[in-house]
Amino acid sequence: MPFGAFGQGVKDSARKPVFLNQQAIDVDFIFNYYEQDGNHSPVTGGLGTEELEDRSGKVVVQVPMDSLTRLNTAFTVNHYTSASTDKIDTYVSSASRKDSRAVLIMGFDRDRPAKRQSWGVSAGGSIESDYISNFLIARWAISSADKNREIAIQGQAYLDRWVVIFPEELRNPGLASVPTDRRRSYNLSATWSQIITPRLQASLSGEIVVQTGLLSTPFHRVYFLGETLPKIEKLPLFRIKYPVGFRVNYYVSDYFIFRTYYRLYYDSFSIVAHTASMEIPLKIGPFFSVYPFYRFHTQSASRYFDTYGQHLLSDEFYTSDFDLSAFYSHKYGLGITFAPALGILRFKQKNNRTGKLKSLDIRYAYYTRSDGLSAATAGMGFGFQF
Repeated sequence: MPFGAFGQGVKDSARKPVFLNQQAIDVDFIFNYYEQDGNHSPVTGGLGTEELEDRSGKVVVQVPMDSLTRLNTAFTVNHYTSASTDKIDTYVSSASRKDSRAVLIMGFDRDRPAKRQSWGVSAGGSIESDYISNFLIARWAISSADKNREIAIQGQAYLDRWVVIFPEELRNPGLASVPTDRRRSYNLSATWSQIITPRLQASLSGEIVVQTGLLSTPFHRVYFLGETLPKIEKLPLFRIKYPVGFRVNYYVSDYFIFRTYYRLYYDSFSIVAHTASMEIPLKIGPFFSVYPFYRFHTQSASRYFDTYGQHLLSDEFYTSDFDLSAFYSHKYGLGITFAPALGILRFKQKNNRTGKLKSLDIRYAYYTRSDGLSAATAGMGFGFQF
């Protein structure tokens, strides 16, 4: 039979122990659905529907070249419908209402046990109707001799380009323009992790993010005091961000782990933000666990933000995007993981090896924001080994 049942394969595993020593290929399939609604769309100047639906699928493949080297590939496709971007034009159900995005990333990782180091590089790109991105990621980590401490450094470079689309009423020459269609983002982060006791682990991370180029969105409108014709959003061509994070995990028992995280954020747009989250994995039986989680976020407004019709013509920079406003938000949800030691399903392959569906993960989250935005997301992941 091509497929087995729960628990089948114990005898096969004993008869073919070489399977455990062969290099298995891991493939993960992840599906996600997201929806949101609100009444502060930046496309229409900070008023108007923010209704959006997004469906995405992702495939992640890890191929071991040997015991120390892995090739990684991830491919994501998502398709969304957005009532807010449909307002770029006055035509209902115009092409701007629907869009798709594809992302491909390929990487190479290698461990160096003799030097207690590991390193990796990844490169990829994404494309959608109005935005093209290429990126490069490099990472390096070193651990202490007793494996209780690790320092990891990662650098990222994103080279992006807009396909510039202006709102319909601003497409006549002289009404709207942008200085460039390029955006560049450079991230450098460092993380220090420490096992303090057999039950307590902590990590401290810091990051610096530098962005240059077109940081505003060309089809975001901004309305001014006493004016009827809007302008397009205008933000500085330079932004720098300074997030710092602290994570603590405490192992209470074989059935209960307490995970906490806090992040402080500041940037040159004058936004100061605090984020705190908590996750509590609860093990129910040897292979089944649930993990409730909660996140709280609060931030101050950017100096360039104001609401509909409140900007002055004398303002140098301006936006009515409520993502840059002052708000607080709550996100809470529940995840379920099922991962038996021998897999959920086992099946024979053409090469006489045994593959398996090794894990199943289901996750749901609900998000609310103080400006009225609400969102929900549901996802499911399948982990296979070949």
